Amino acid sequence: MAFPPTFRNFAPTMKTQYQIRYATHPRDARQYDTQRLREEFLVSPLFQPDEVHIVYSMYDRMVVGGAMPRNEQLPLEAIAPLKARCFTERRELGIYNVGQGTGSILVGDTRYTLAPKEALYIGRGEHQVTFASEREDSPALFYFNSTTAHTAYPTRKVTRADALVAHMGALTTSNERHINKMLVSQVLPTCQLQMGMTELLPGSVWNTMPAHTHTRRMEAYFYFDLPQDQAICHFMGEPQETRHIWLHNLDAVLSPEWSIHSAAGTHAYTFIWGMGGENLDYGDQDFYDIADLR
Repeated sequence: MAFPPTFRNFAPTMKTQYQIRYATHPRDARQYDTQRLREEFLVSPLFQPDEVHIVYSMYDRMVVGGAMPRNEQLPLEAIAPLKARCFTERRELGIYNVGQGTGSILVGDTRYTLAPKEALYIGRGEHQVTFASEREDSPALFYFNSTTAHTAYPTRKVTRADALVAHMGALTTSNERHINKMLVSQVLPTCQLQMGMTELLPGSVWNTMPAHTHTRRMEAYFYFDLPQDQAICHFMGEPQETRHIWLHNLDAVLSPEWSIHSAAGTHAYTFIWGMGGENLDYGDQDFYDIADLR
């Protein structure tokens, strides 16, 4: 599959491809048609065999990326915009294995094995980071977010057993779900990166309702565990000027500070939320009544 023309390959090797996404004023976003919305906010595809795909966003300088090692190990390279000796020189990194197979991440001389839906936090430092899969016929898929970091915190693996779990919603409102807070300040120290995984229960399709914004932080959503013939409608935009983007399995979307971020799928699914910005307060949210959305 050819990589979309919106991606530009300026990386040190052909194993890494990236693009830069610039910030959008909400007044301008009101005028975007479907194609422009997708070009600005949709992140897809993230996974191609033996490649690393990266989006460098101007929203709080967050990086969203994916790596699919199949036949070889893949290094996480310092792309040109970072102007760094290595990717984590001035950054922290959160990684989830969202594939069906087990994989490993080599951080310096230490190897961390990640089963499906396990996560790894890598603190700032001059680390060499390399992705690998245990089996070629069932490769790991590594989804990652990265934000700038002011200090170095220890690298640590986090499983669902380590998570702070919040059970929210109900089947009667089609939004019963488990929120697994994994790479968050209550579990381990981070500079600004916060990540978690929300699993919708069978029969539930809605996430993050009532909708909210948090102007002190941006967010990225990554959707998976969705059958290939199903889809998710992701809602974004200002509360009184909403827009939508249709996504499929293994797609991600950028959510600016001024935008709501909610979705409904044609089937239950799992998604990973990642945040970066001014604070680490998970509850720092400005809610909007469902009846007031437009």
